[in-house]
Amino acid sequence: MSLKKLQLKTIDYKVVLTMCFLFFFNSIISAQEIIKDVVAEKPVDTVRGKQKIDGIIATVGDYIVLDSDIDKGYLEIASQGGNIKDITRCQMLGKLLEDKLYAHQAIQDSIIVSDAEVRGMMEERLNYMIQQVGDINKVVEYYKKSSVEEFKTYFADILKEQKLASEMRDKIVKDVEITPEEVRNFFKKIPKDELPTFGAEMEVAQIVTEPKVSNEDKQKVKDRLNAIRQDVLEGSSFATKAVLYSQDPGSAPNGGYYKMTRKTPFVKEFKDVAFSLQEGEISQPFETTFGFHIIMVDKIKGQEVELRHILIAPVVSESALKEAKERAANIREKIVSKQITFAEAARTESDEKETRANGGTLINPNTQDTRFELTKMDPTLYGQVSNLKDDEVSQPLLNTDDKGKKTYKLITVTNRIDEHTADYAKDYTKIKELALKEKQINAIAKWFDTKIKDTYIKIIGEYRDCTFANNWLKK
Repeated sequence: MSLKKLQLKTIDYKVVLTMCFLFFFNSIISAQEIIKDVVAEKPVDTVRGKQKIDGIIATVGDYIVLDSDIDKGYLEIASQGGNIKDITRCQMLGKLLEDKLYAHQAIQDSIIVSDAEVRGMMEERLNYMIQQVGDINKVVEYYKKSSVEEFKTYFADILKEQKLASEMRDKIVKDVEITPEEVRNFFKKIPKDELPTFGAEMEVAQIVTEPKVSNEDKQKVKDRLNAIRQDVLEGSSFATKAVLYSQDPGSAPNGGYYKMTRKTPFVKEFKDVAFSLQEGEISQPFETTFGFHIIMVDKIKGQEVELRHILIAPVVSESALKEAKERAANIREKIVSKQITFAEAARTESDEKETRANGGTLINPNTQDTRFELTKMDPTLYGQVSNLKDDEVSQPLLNTDDKGKKTYKLITVTNRIDEHTADYAKDYTKIKELALKEKQINAIAKWFDTKIKDTYIKIIGEYRDCTFANNWLKK
């Protein structure tokens, strides 16, 4: 397969098709725009140019697709500024059919999405909606439901279905791996005039100094968590306590809920405690780089654990923060005066364990490579490094992470890579990613070919004239 073909497939999957999927999975995110602009509109058939009567247009296993589902997909893309001009109704329907088959097969494969997961997802989206829109009744009106309760029941079904689909997709591709030989063969097949161009990149290193927290302040947090733990043991809801007190923005709205395996990227201390507990057991307070936690295990399913946790970080005093800044300034002075290299200082004096061993070099979380493409770099990081000259070390920079933890850091650019045509040796990681995507796409296509044959699928009316990427019509 040529790179050009692969890129087209990837674009279809990520932009045209996945954007349609966003209506179901992220509808609350853009609820404000949708409600304001289209809540009173009735869907218009862009194919027939007249008002439609909604009805079932397809069945996949136990799931149905309504004509209005396609219109809602168009509305969602438009509300996010997307271009719907070149997206046909047949393409929209094709993606909806894919999602239904994923969900149907997930149930056949005994993939379980718990009510607790759905409630957590629902709570998170409703909380966000209320913050952005201020009135849930507008959303209820948009969905043409008669009450909030009816809307919640309807939307819970959607969330569960899409979670099933997501779990099924993950299951299909999770064991797909790529060998160096396959990467090499993939690259050799790309015609020279179709080799991709990679934008300008840079490699960045940092040294982090953390403010020291006194033992007294740590004990205050542990005492508070112990009090919460005791309340739960006496009958209080752990989930409610997490919503009220946890400082983890990723899980607090969901009652502290996480589902994880030993491969899930959590810090080691957290995983060690999580996998040492029995169902219903609550841990003692323990410390990670984020603060202090307590964990309660809801359910253990083989190698998978469903849990809830509460995170509380000790309060950092202004004097401790000032001391951290001064320590960073002293480290910088040593580097600038050539007493020590940046990499040596990172190894011996940085408080960040994740980067300390490799001289402070940052890993791009999106690619797991050390390179950051300038056009895709996090805006905050780009603003910190864009004006740095070669070998220049920044002044101490105050950094506040998404959990509110404050540190100071020094940053330097260790390497700059100009825009260039793909080179196998220099760009192996990126080429491997493209090769893996192709292999995953092929695995998914093979899965569809097999499951479509074994599943009851019916497409009704004019949609039988569609040309689909998959053999939905079983011709």
